[in-house]
Amino acid sequence: MLTLTPAARAKVETLLARAEDPQTALRVFVSPGGCSGLSYGMTLDTERQEGDTVIEDGGVRIVVDEMSAMYLAGAEIDYVDALMGGGFTIHNPNAVRSCACGHSFDTGKDATMARPCH
Repeated sequence: MLTLTPAARAKVETLLARAEDPQTALRVFVSPGGCSGLSYGMTLDTERQEGDTVIEDGGVRIVVDEMSAMYLAGAEIDYVDALMGGGFTIHNPNAVRSCACGHSFDTGKDATMARPCH
């Protein structure tokens, strides 16, 4: 459903190693808004919600809520270590359009939620 590149996995492993709770996982989610209609989000989370999908990728636990799962099916998370413009990025086959910021996307049905870029 959702995978990590080796670079993303290494970065998430580093972040998880700093967490004090072994139940900590990477939560990946989609929320309404952003300049293309939907925005990606990621956080470290120890809680599980009803309907969550838990994915194990190379020893890294990823959690996706039920609503976000339909937008993230087949997506790949990458990490680029760069002086400017580095960080996590999501390559999503469901996105028909993305904003230049890389954090917002549209599946073709979400344009009514779009906001102007800042």
